[in-house]
Amino acid sequence: MTLRKGEKMTISIQEHMAIDVCPGPIKPIKQISDYFPRFPRGLPAAVGRSGSALRPAVSQPSVSPAEAPREDDEDVDQLFGAYGTTPAEQPAKSQAPEEVVDPEGYESDDCTTLGTLDFSLLYDQENNALHCTINKAKGLKPMDHNGLADPYVKLHLLPGASKANKLRTKTLRNTLNPTWNETLTYYGITDEDMIRKTLRISVCDEDKFRHNEFIGETRIPLKKLKPNQTKNFNICLEKQLPIDKTEDKSLEERGRILISLKYISQKQGLQVGIMRCAHLAAMDANGYSDPYVKIYLKPDEDKKSKHKTAVKKKTLNPEFNEEFFYEIKHGDLAKKTLEVTVWDYDIGKSNDFIGGVVLGINAKGERLKHWFDCLKNKDKKIERWHTLTNELPGAVLSD
Repeated sequence: MTLRKGEKMTISIQEHMAIDVCPGPIKPIKQISDYFPRFPRGLPAAVGRSGSALRPAVSQPSVSPAEAPREDDEDVDQLFGAYGTTPAEQPAKSQAPEEVVDPEGYESDDCTTLGTLDFSLLYDQENNALHCTINKAKGLKPMDHNGLADPYVKLHLLPGASKANKLRTKTLRNTLNPTWNETLTYYGITDEDMIRKTLRISVCDEDKFRHNEFIGETRIPLKKLKPNQTKNFNICLEKQLPIDKTEDKSLEERGRILISLKYISQKQGLQVGIMRCAHLAAMDANGYSDPYVKIYLKPDEDKKSKHKTAVKKKTLNPEFNEEFFYEIKHGDLAKKTLEVTVWDYDIGKSNDFIGGVVLGINAKGERLKHWFDCLKNKDKKIERWHTLTNELPGAVLSD
């Protein structure tokens, strides 16, 4: 390569950086050392041995073993020794075993990433109610661009239809340490539910412009609770767990209904009260139903035993508080059956069957016990919660 007069020699970036850009290990470019300063005296032997890494073009004068390096070269020797020492020459502290770090350790520490939730539960056995008091959360995972969240808490009873038994708190804006102090109540909770049901508590972030986001959850088997005793919890939130959907759909729960029975001796008749329903199955596209209740006392030869409540709009937990009277001798009740069905009212098309229950001498479990207690205790109102199912023997599934 010839240079014109007054033109300076240029050096390529590859030569300047001493790197061969070809694939493979980094290799020195021949004669690149001409552009590097000479190494000072006192170069450690390990660097000299690793000549493939740095190979000086001009041979350095040998240093006799008796010649000690000067003080001003000791720092340079230490610098090169940090990179050129062999494993045998490494300091003792580097041979100590390193702490093994779980690459997913940060995410697996749910207390750190998701936060904690403080709440309490109380099973009111006399009133068949489960009171869930959501106190506060701490250290929630940031979900929004501002590094905060808009958290709320929702409850589900498992197994069961999620929309039918969902309860939720209010939403608190722009906080990772919300305080709700809000009590949510499930009605119609029986001792059987307390044995087989699990309460799922989820913390979510509300988003106005897209789907709400899940933060974390915890699950409490209700059998851990003692009747009429408040139990406090402060639990780390966990990642979302799968829900077991392998349930027997033939007798799927469709909600609960609170019924009162009273035989009035003075009037010679049975008074049936339809008090309220809870956790009804959602039948409409908006996630709700427009429920009403229909009752029959069968056999019904005269077709006059039908009674209906008013329709409650857009709710899965309606309160009716309506009573109906059947004039009948006490001795004849043993031959009768009370059929109670819950329906979803629709305009312009057939009403949808939600669920039903049968009380009578041929019933079983709580349904039989309720009927028997009514016959046994005249002039005494007896209220009981009953589970609605999607199958009702002998019922006409049309309105």
